[in-house]
Amino acid sequence: MPSRNLLTRRRFSLMAASAALAPAEPTESLPADRVEKFLSEAKVVSSKPLSVGITGTRRLTLSDGKLTHDAHFQSIDESKTSFKSPRGSEFGFRDTYKFNIAGYRLDRILGIHMVPPSIERSQGGITGSFTWWIPAALMEVDRMKRKIEPPDVHHYNQQIFVLRVFDELIYNADRNLQNQLLTPDYKVWMIDHTRGFRLHHDLKSVKDLDKCDRRLLAALRKLDKAALKSPLENCLRAIEIDAILRRRDKIVAAFEKRISQMGESQVLFDLPPRPAAYPVAYAVNPWR
Repeated sequence: MPSRNLLTRRRFSLMAASAALAPAEPTESLPADRVEKFLSEAKVVSSKPLSVGITGTRRLTLSDGKLTHDAHFQSIDESKTSFKSPRGSEFGFRDTYKFNIAGYRLDRILGIHMVPPSIERSQGGITGSFTWWIPAALMEVDRMKRKIEPPDVHHYNQQIFVLRVFDELIYNADRNLQNQLLTPDYKVWMIDHTRGFRLHHDLKSVKDLDKCDRRLLAALRKLDKAALKSPLENCLRAIEIDAILRRRDKIVAAFEKRISQMGESQVLFDLPPRPAAYPVAYAVNPWR
């Protein structure tokens, strides 16, 4: 029989593990309009290159005299008649910072609020996207290496289902373990969409469409060209907007088929609404 001291140590270890996994809310968050204003107007006080990614990005520190916060700067803007990738040849290929802005705006239209604000701005004579830096974020690659499990796996998985639907909608060719983030409140964030918004009308992976948030599916059903044109016309070409709607049709059809086969309760879930509020800082960073 274990000694009393051993049992005490086990209880302490379990309590410590539970504390480490407990969600930590941000000490401050800002609404979308204030974040966009900050990104547009705050002075760039420092800049350094990032080693993660392949598009020559930089981490900028901005300040408006009251708030100091970082931004992710990407200036990639390339077009190729044809492009060869592991998936095969692609025609009309684009890799552009404008898709970061389009991703954020589409996320807002759908009411997902998992993509940080991104605006167009010049830095050092180069135009690119300034994207709000998500503080205390853990990349998915590091979460997996460190075997960190969210305390509410069900809620975490629901966010991943939303991520997968969004990636199918924009035909994201570059979702990877470094551009999927997790914050201390166990919210999933999607960043770096420069290789999204392909021209394909087919879906990338129908098998990823397993479940869907009920409100997101309703938003997809209502989506039309009028809702997309004004917010996205400065970021996307007409053919790219049309491709979104073509893929939307197939996403909705795929879920309607699953619902007819399995029933709503097995396919749809109700993810708690996530406000369009973006973290400034966290009092605790459990990943350190």
